[in-house]
Amino acid sequence: MSAQSGDELGSEAKWFSEDYGRMFGNAAALGDEVKPKGGETSDDLDPQFHPYQDDGKRPPVAMETASTAIDLLYWRNVKQSGAVFSSVLLLLFSLTQFSVVSVGAYLALAALSATISYRIYKSVLQAVQKTDEGHPFKGYLEMEISLSQDQISKYADKILIYTNTCMRELRRLFLVQDLIDSLKFAVLMWLLTYVGALFNGLTLLILAVVSMFTMPVVYEKHQAQIDQYVGLIRTHVNSVVGKIQAKIPGAKRKEE
Repeated sequence: MSAQSGDELGSEAKWFSEDYGRMFGNAAALGDEVKPKGGETSDDLDPQFHPYQDDGKRPPVAMETASTAIDLLYWRNVKQSGAVFSSVLLLLFSLTQFSVVSVGAYLALAALSATISYRIYKSVLQAVQKTDEGHPFKGYLEMEISLSQDQISKYADKILIYTNTCMRELRRLFLVQDLIDSLKFAVLMWLLTYVGALFNGLTLLILAVVSMFTMPVVYEKHQAQIDQYVGLIRTHVNSVVGKIQAKIPGAKRKEE
């Protein structure tokens, strides 16, 4: 397995760390002014997210995957998003009634029934019309679907980076490197115990899929109002956390 260069791995690790930091408490308060980086002016910054914007940090494969996912979640193509959404929901609801083995077997039988029927239909049609169009799935049979050694190495390196980053973050939380972050994590786990008592894994997964395909559209239409309320909540939470930090010895973060 060929290893990637240190600069490329470092760039991907930096990108993942920055995204992780934005999700878990290192981001600035909502509504803060975005400061341009060195050499950039405020006019160069696009205030709206553009899925195809290349900032030089994301790997090309990650950019393409993220752009496709965003197009699906924001219903840019209604037919495509509807097909994916309904297919995923149908699969999840099927798993609530049948075992994984049964669902997999039924899906395979359905696919085989469709392909075999189409294959027989085209063969009969060619025999009646006395044509020689060949195998109806010839184009798909000749399509290259194998992964190269370079692709396997690239994805393995990315998985290794993400795994190591998650392991370091979990070590930091469980060994209480920062007391406030560990307390936040403990509160989150405590809340999840109640969530687990009310819902099973498949129900949570169904709710997550429905939220993924509905919340982005709702947020896009009512962004100003949602940002206002979220900003108030973040301000209140930061105020409470600040009071707790002031009362607990050693809980205050060290100034960088």
